[in-house]
Amino acid sequence: MSKCINCSAPLPPNSITCEYCGSRNDTDLMGVHTYTTHELESGRTCPRCNITLQTIDLKINGRFFIERCDQCMGLFFDPGELELLLEESVKNVYDINLEKLDNINTAMTPDKIKITYIKCPVCRKFMNRMNFGTRSGVIVDRCREHGIWLDGGELRHLFEWKKAGGSLLHDKRELERMEEEQLQKEREERQRSMEYASWTDNPMGHGTRDENLGTVIKGVLSWLF
Repeated sequence: MSKCINCSAPLPPNSITCEYCGSRNDTDLMGVHTYTTHELESGRTCPRCNITLQTIDLKINGRFFIERCDQCMGLFFDPGELELLLEESVKNVYDINLEKLDNINTAMTPDKIKITYIKCPVCRKFMNRMNFGTRSGVIVDRCREHGIWLDGGELRHLFEWKKAGGSLLHDKRELERMEEEQLQKEREERQRSMEYASWTDNPMGHGTRDENLGTVIKGVLSWLF
């Protein structure tokens, strides 16, 4: 369990605010990666606090820059950066622990942030809210063009999710979904083939449309007269 960097009290699950001293903790990155803060401002704006984000370097494979808000500790990742950070931070996970995944999502209740659509720190257009991974319990704000915003505490939640095999579960479910789509496609193709074969086996199906219509008319006339 993470502890407050000010008073060392245990932090509530999925929270960056200490219940004892009220300090806000940069728990998402402390103890995970050594990082440096760059003095130059990023030019991107926090969608929660409306202040300029700070650029930090996580030093993954050389340089790895992301943006952080000094006030709410939210983080902004360019496309693909969050997945890379999770991959580099949590390794050697070979099993899916469904019970632990359930416990993580039951215990980890986020800080009381009103659910609203927020603007992208780059283009200032409203972002879409979406589930990150299978059973992660984290709803991220995503700009298709510029990246993903995580509120303070959500990255720690994703670390625990990945440790419990959440990423493996997500990959497994995605594979099952792709296989089901392929099976459905094959079923539809077989159905079309059967319908075509049934049509060609029907004597009325031979010849052109006009010839078939003429045959029907002749049959009706012979029956009437």
